[in-house]
Amino acid sequence: MGLGVLEVKSPRHVPGTSYLLDDASRPALAQNLDASLVKYDKSNTIILVPQPSDDPNDPLNWPLWKRDIILFILSTISIIASTLSPLLAANTVTLAIYFRRDFTQMALLTGYHLCGVGVAGFIFVASARIWGKRHLYLLGTVLIIISSAWGGAVGTNYASLLWARVVQGIGLAPFEALVNASVGDLYFVHERGKRMALSNLALFGGAFFTPVLVGKITQTIGWQWSFYLIAIFAGALLPLLFFFVPETAFARPEHRTPQRLGEDTLGFVNGQHEVHVSGEDKDIRTPDRSGPASFEKQDSHSQPRDASSPYARIPNVNTIPPKTTFIQSLRPFNGRKSDANFFKLLLRPFPLFFHPAVLWACLIQGTLIGWTVMIGVVLAAIFLGPPLWFNEVETGYMYTGPFVGAILGFIISGLLADWSTKLMIKRNKGVYEPEFRIVLVALQLVFGCVGLYGFGITAENVGRRLQLFSYGVQFGFADNSMIDPGDIAVEAFTCLLIFKNIFSFALTWGAYDWLTSAGISKTFYIVASIQVGICLLSIPMCKLSDSLSSGVFIS
Repeated sequence: MGLGVLEVKSPRHVPGTSYLLDDASRPALAQNLDASLVKYDKSNTIILVPQPSDDPNDPLNWPLWKRDIILFILSTISIIASTLSPLLAANTVTLAIYFRRDFTQMALLTGYHLCGVGVAGFIFVASARIWGKRHLYLLGTVLIIISSAWGGAVGTNYASLLWARVVQGIGLAPFEALVNASVGDLYFVHERGKRMALSNLALFGGAFFTPVLVGKITQTIGWQWSFYLIAIFAGALLPLLFFFVPETAFARPEHRTPQRLGEDTLGFVNGQHEVHVSGEDKDIRTPDRSGPASFEKQDSHSQPRDASSPYARIPNVNTIPPKTTFIQSLRPFNGRKSDANFFKLLLRPFPLFFHPAVLWACLIQGTLIGWTVMIGVVLAAIFLGPPLWFNEVETGYMYTGPFVGAILGFIISGLLADWSTKLMIKRNKGVYEPEFRIVLVALQLVFGCVGLYGFGITAENVGRRLQLFSYGVQFGFADNSMIDPGDIAVEAFTCLLIFKNIFSFALTWGAYDWLTSAGISKTFYIVASIQVGICLLSIPMCKLSDSLSSGVFIS
């Protein structure tokens, strides 16, 4: 394996490992490629993976401009949806006075909201696997509109606002769980990098800027309008979603996913041969350069082929279904995408929590997001007293640091991810390992943990605002440095979704009591130390993850 990754002795294939076939030690792999059986880009040097079918309804066959419009609309709605979780961060004190409730009860308005996201998310993911994503995007947007209008009109009824927040969480769930999956539906792997960054920025970056706006809105026109404005903007985007975002899920025929031994796919990148592996997912993905308009139809199935070829079992399929009309594309459902049992898909993620690699991923991402939520629910209370006596606007301004850090994190970590991966591939004799992405944890260890320690120090003496802004930048940077544009198994992503939201819910339940009993600085010293320990788990994960992925430890 190289670069410290332990070699797997098992004959089972290691999902995620990719080989550059121009390396002298692996020339035989290229000999099995029957190039006439697969579709290429315009340059005729890169295999399109996932292989587009001949079906005109295949999203990979749509013009690139159409696919980009779909992603733009989904990303725009995701920005609106992402404002829901931190919606009350800047005006916690105002609402506590308005509803005559303590800070813990106000924090639970966010906690139960996140619980709604987590519970609805794993249900929606299973539904999307069987019936597609369009109906869930429509349902989520409608729920956001209704619940936001409801939240602004609750008067002084705390229970009503609590349930409105729960419904807001259910409305957010389809976007948090499925938008990145739609990027995988719409684009070949080589097209996904920048677009995945866009969707991630829409889902996460906007959340840091929300309190800045909400604080000003609360002071000028009232906290109710922070809900009403969301309903208005979501309502304006609903027609765009309905008319211009068709179903992106597609039941891809197996004969259009060429495989080698069931798992490896051969592709060409810049004149070099490359194998890409997707593990247990049969949707094998490799890079290409130009998109669906670039390939030419080939009568490849009539070509003679050697029985030993990895593509020898590709069936002869010549039936091409008619193109779906615009009116037909408006239907919320257009058929099943999988024959799998819904309840089996629903329960499938839970055993993965016992897989060390999935548990590590949940901890490395979910805990840092949880600490972010914890800071959000206690920030207003920390700045309420002397010497600052912050109001909603000034408290909201404290999120400027995390927002700047979020933007820097997306830009810089994206550049570092590509650069560091290419460097390690060269040093590893042309072999790509998924463990190469783990090096990004170093950014979280440095920036995130320093930010947590720093928050504890500066929040104890809130007069040191400049340092708090600086640590906010660092924390926001680290929080986004772990977003990777690569594919992830749907069930594993569902585990991440459940863990981070339930963990955040638990923190909102006890955050104020914890601060009151232990003190601000001690609490965040403990939190930061926990995060350091979690980051250090990446060292054994880097060395052992190939063994775990191959099933050596869990078979």
